[in-house]
Amino acid sequence: MLITCICLAVIIAILTRPERYTAACAEAVALWAQCVLPALFPFMVACSLLIASGAAEKISRPFGWLCKKAKLPSCAPICILLGLLSGYPAGARNIALFFEYGKTDSRGAEKLAFICTACGPVFLAGTVGAGMFASAAIGAKLIAAHLAAVLFTGVILALIGKKSQPTSREICAVQMNNANILEECFFGSVKSALTAGAFIAFFYTLSAMAEDYCLLLPAEKIFMLFTDEATAHAAARGLIEMTGGCAALAKAGSPFSVPLAGFLVTSGGLCVLFQQLSYLTKAGINSLKFVAVKIVQGVLCFAILLAIC
Repeated sequence: MLITCICLAVIIAILTRPERYTAACAEAVALWAQCVLPALFPFMVACSLLIASGAAEKISRPFGWLCKKAKLPSCAPICILLGLLSGYPAGARNIALFFEYGKTDSRGAEKLAFICTACGPVFLAGTVGAGMFASAAIGAKLIAAHLAAVLFTGVILALIGKKSQPTSREICAVQMNNANILEECFFGSVKSALTAGAFIAFFYTLSAMAEDYCLLLPAEKIFMLFTDEATAHAAARGLIEMTGGCAALAKAGSPFSVPLAGFLVTSGGLCVLFQQLSYLTKAGINSLKFVAVKIVQGVLCFAILLAIC
């Protein structure tokens, strides 16, 4: 019922002010093409090829003893490396692929989701740091605080949780080698990259609607407890669509702009969370638990940046 009401509200809003929201959607598509796609697509292709060819499993094999101690599945080392390097939503997609190929069970996938779903360093350093804030130093601080928050909470949750169990769904290497790996990996990566763009376009437009109809006021009031109105407004928009929120925070120029950007890129906002959950729910991961952990990681990143900036 709630989804039906939201969809009807979006349709009515577009019909009421088509020029406003078609322009917002066009802005989002340009933002995706200029900032997100270049940092996302090459990593998706490379990750898909490593996983589908079996190379990822071979790379992880020497670290099997470490996985056992951390109660993580055997594919964890390469999954963590790829997740931390590739960023949203490629990290979540990698976990879904490992689950699909039988390399981990739902318990292991959940543990990996808390560690591997990170914002890519290329996006943080190039797009947010150098591009939006015009500072390589800010990009470096964002990367350090973001990774510290994600790894700290993710590793703790992995250690206190139950051990991942082997799965009987593993696809044999012969079947994988007989498949047209190049075609499957490129097609899957194109589909995933376009899906990410669609998510960004929809939620960017949704954030404009929420702004126009004052739906962001409660969140703005909370942010205004410690910062100015312009910064609070930018952060509130970022709760729906993270990339646009970070750009607005950079323009606001507040002392809290960088810490709040850290919170947004780590928690992800609704757009990134929905992108990730579209993959993670296929692996049986609890949506509410995942969202709660990402918010905790976002708060921790905010606190770290507040201390070092």
